[in-house]
Amino acid sequence: MPSAIAGASWLAVAGGVALSVLGPSRMAMAAGVVAAYAGFCSAVLAHHRQRRVRVVALAGTEEGATLVAYASQTGFAEQLALQTANALHGAGVPVQLLSLADVDARRLQACRQALFLVSTTGEGDAPDSASGFARRLLAGADGLQSLRYGILALGDSSYARFCAFGHALDGWLQRHRAQPLFDLVEVDNGDAGALRHWQNHLSALSGGAEIADWERPRYDSWRLAQRRHLNPGSQGAPAFHLSLAPQDDAAMDWQAGDIAEIGPCHAPAEVERLLARLGLDGATPVRCDGRDATLAEALGTRMPLPEAHFAAMQGLPPQQLVDTLPPLPHREYSIASLPRDGQLELLVRQTRYDDGRLGLASGWLTEHAAVGTRIALRIRTNRSFHPPADDRPLILVGNGTGLAGLRAQLKARAAAGRRRNWLLFGERSAQHDAFFAGDLAAWQADGTLQRVDHAWSRDGGAPRYVQDALRAQGDTVRQWVADGAAIYVCGSLQGMAGGVHDALAGILGADALRRLADDGRYRRDVY
Repeated sequence: MPSAIAGASWLAVAGGVALSVLGPSRMAMAAGVVAAYAGFCSAVLAHHRQRRVRVVALAGTEEGATLVAYASQTGFAEQLALQTANALHGAGVPVQLLSLADVDARRLQACRQALFLVSTTGEGDAPDSASGFARRLLAGADGLQSLRYGILALGDSSYARFCAFGHALDGWLQRHRAQPLFDLVEVDNGDAGALRHWQNHLSALSGGAEIADWERPRYDSWRLAQRRHLNPGSQGAPAFHLSLAPQDDAAMDWQAGDIAEIGPCHAPAEVERLLARLGLDGATPVRCDGRDATLAEALGTRMPLPEAHFAAMQGLPPQQLVDTLPPLPHREYSIASLPRDGQLELLVRQTRYDDGRLGLASGWLTEHAAVGTRIALRIRTNRSFHPPADDRPLILVGNGTGLAGLRAQLKARAAAGRRRNWLLFGERSAQHDAFFAGDLAAWQADGTLQRVDHAWSRDGGAPRYVQDALRAQGDTVRQWVADGAAIYVCGSLQGMAGGVHDALAGILGADALRRLADDGRYRRDVY
């Protein structure tokens, strides 16, 4: 909480000087504000310190915990591992935090889910602390079929063997039949976009929990230009096609596969309830994230603190309140359009918490933000999901709102005149959930799409899911791959991604699928 620390320090130094020039009544009032704010900052810091102590204490004590293991040369990977463990723990996920030096085969075999944060040093070597792990385990071990894992690999792209230890660990885990939760995340010299992508995976793994960004976000200003409900009558949650226009045309710069990071806002009714409890006027002018705003607008972008700390907020000046509360976490969405379309398009499904409230970002985009509202958005380059640079065949596999990312891929292929494309897409019902059906029909008509296979899970008959559609076409998949095809997968991490991975491993063989990944011919954008 840098702002809380800075605020507490400022008050400690400046408070006494300021009080000395006030009259007695104003001095008492100011002293109360100073004490309240300092107490609030102390409560926030104590809350975060307490969480950190609890996480470290979990190491080696929790059955069924997610293992967070790090291999660090300079301390950066260890720092990120601690932040990762804190984030998961704060979301209610049991965690074991260990150095890779303390991880052995027995622990991995007993583990069901692990996250590895590893550095590469020198010309592709493991950090010194992980050298023993590399000698003991990378040379050989028993099967890890029950382990699901993710890897954050830290490196420097100026070296020839960029993130080499992370890739070596990834290959070793897959050879021993462990299943990747998502593609390895490469971090080049602390790249903030890659770290935000890792945080988004953590949110998905913890059931959509609100995990605060590790750095203060800097968004561009976009306008919600259009919103259309795509699946009225569906058995699934409502899905919406959104169009956004930038304030600055220079922001219209991305490729197929890139990601829109949205800075969400609370529902206006929630902000009004907070203002009423605090006894504050929402029209009060403040500065928020470098721009002028009303207090209501600013609080709409801030994370609320636990109820236990609410009393400390009361009596704070509005600007100090805004400066102290951390920003809401961003959410990632695959971009469904190209800059040549003149707008940035998204496909967003509403999600709900267990108590029935709409999800933070999906609720903001699909219901609470009126058309014409300013949307905080930044584009993250996602090189690992950019289209193939050549005209090789492309197999596109996805479900639900994952069709957004695949639609952008097809737009790019159509623009480049690359026509050997095959889409396998899963949803609930052909009647209600045939997203972008007009686009797909047009691409079939002009030859951009050579083949489309749908899997409708609620329409009866087989196949029911997209992984079943893949298995039913195993011979054709093998032929396309033999012809040089790449496989791109976009959609849900839970269920679909693992099912598709298993289906492809069964069709092609696990070793062949791993070689495709090594060659950049098997890529995934899952969430």
